[in-house]
Amino acid sequence: MVKRLLNFFNREIGGLHDAAYFLGFFAIVSQLLALFRDRLLASMIGPGNALDIYYSSFRIPDLIYVSLASIVSVSVIVPFLAEKIEKNSGDLKKFVDNIFSFFFLAIALVSVVMFFLMPVIIPKIFFGYDQEKIRQIIEMSRIMLLSPFLLGLSNFFSSLIQVYRRFILYSLSPLIYSLGIIFGIIFLYPKFGVYGLAWGVVIGAFFHWAIQVPTVISQGLFPKIKLDLNWTEIRSMVVTAVLRTFTLGIGQIGTLFLVSMATIIGAGTVSVFSMAYNLQGVPLTVIGMSYSMAAFPTLSRLFVAGDTKKFLEEIIISARHIIFWSMPIIILFIVLRAQIVRTILGAGFFDWSATRLTAASLAVFSVSVLAQSLLLLLTRGYYAIGVTKKPLLANLAGLLLMFVFGMLGHYAFSHYQFVQNFTEALLRVADIQGTGVLMLALAYSLAMISGTAILLWWFERDFSGFWPGIKDTFFQSFSAAIIMGFVSYLGLNFFDDIFSLGSTFGVFAQGACAGILGLIVWFIILKLLKNQEINEVWRTIHHKIWKSDAIIPESNEL
Repeated sequence: MVKRLLNFFNREIGGLHDAAYFLGFFAIVSQLLALFRDRLLASMIGPGNALDIYYSSFRIPDLIYVSLASIVSVSVIVPFLAEKIEKNSGDLKKFVDNIFSFFFLAIALVSVVMFFLMPVIIPKIFFGYDQEKIRQIIEMSRIMLLSPFLLGLSNFFSSLIQVYRRFILYSLSPLIYSLGIIFGIIFLYPKFGVYGLAWGVVIGAFFHWAIQVPTVISQGLFPKIKLDLNWTEIRSMVVTAVLRTFTLGIGQIGTLFLVSMATIIGAGTVSVFSMAYNLQGVPLTVIGMSYSMAAFPTLSRLFVAGDTKKFLEEIIISARHIIFWSMPIIILFIVLRAQIVRTILGAGFFDWSATRLTAASLAVFSVSVLAQSLLLLLTRGYYAIGVTKKPLLANLAGLLLMFVFGMLGHYAFSHYQFVQNFTEALLRVADIQGTGVLMLALAYSLAMISGTAILLWWFERDFSGFWPGIKDTFFQSFSAAIIMGFVSYLGLNFFDDIFSLGSTFGVFAQGACAGILGLIVWFIILKLLKNQEINEVWRTIHHKIWKSDAIIPESNEL
């Protein structure tokens, strides 16, 4: 029994769609847990000062995570590992020990320094909060500093696992992380208040790392800390990684800026912004992250092998399926926004006003889901070939535009009544407070779309044939999704008279029936258009992902 369990965890997932759908399945389960987590936060605490403090306390630890812990992330380490494996290098274990030792010492030092700098940094970032909120954020942020440290270790172990396409434990880790946070909400928050929430995050981060330890040990790659570091090897990786990690950190800097602006709008605004942001992250994780992560090891190996043609084919296939899945989800999130938010978050202290404002923010965020997914894919595509400058410049352009759009949007919304009236009327939130948060969501979406457009232009110039390879899928998916959205909207009005909207079940049933009706129409239209992705999805499912042969790593593969 134990042997079978270990074999299952160590199995290799072969094929892009098998790996992507496998990762996607666990991403869905993980996101369902994350949504349950947010529902608990919404119902037990609700948008307000406590939840604002909780979400704000994530910002500095998250920034440390993406700017330092991501040095040993999959997108950075895997190409180095793939190269050593491809060349049958005998010093793989030495490389692992060397990089791990450097990272362990570096992140420990940064965490200690940041612990003492929190009282200086936090008041300058969250300038809209009073002194009591600032004090609590400082204390919670200090506790959460353990999170980037532990998740950084987990990142490193994930790289060791993924280079051999062992995706199972990597997929399970986010589930364990969410369970830790849920434990903190249910059991620690009632006893210790918001500090219990922080410790729940730390517990989740610990098990996110710990669950991967047995597989790394079985591969013979469990790292050892050593002080006689090979600085030449470290310098080679850091020089390559620094632009990548900065690129990954740009998104957190932008989000930090928007959250900082949200603090001056009013109590609960940070909570609404964060919850809507988390909801739009569900399709991004399930689709964009799954395909980009599934393709990345293969892209790295194809580049090392010099097969540029297959490299481009792999990128095009991934992009087509990202477009295929993203288009209907974007439209459904816009049309069914109120039903989605009310079903997931509408309980306890999360009232109807909070539902409407979060739903409106979700609709604005959702516009950029496809752009964000393609940005993930193309960024990792460039990383696989060792190019870091272009993803950095594209993301940096997006960050600068986020600053510009955020400040201009906030100014226009505050000083020009027609801008406020138009925005509130368009999203049907004219009679509630805190609608200024919509301009922050809009700034985020416009910036992400702009950054992606820049990178798409560069990628087409570097790999001619990318746009011709995806344009049919784009126009077919877009056309079918628009018609699907119109049918779903009509379905909402039809089912409004059938289900009682006074209960969560009634709201869910109305949205589900309208969405299913729209998806049926979407499917029929794509079949009439002879869409290629429909057939590829069916073949992948028919292949029976779960019954593919398990391949256990041998010692001679190291």
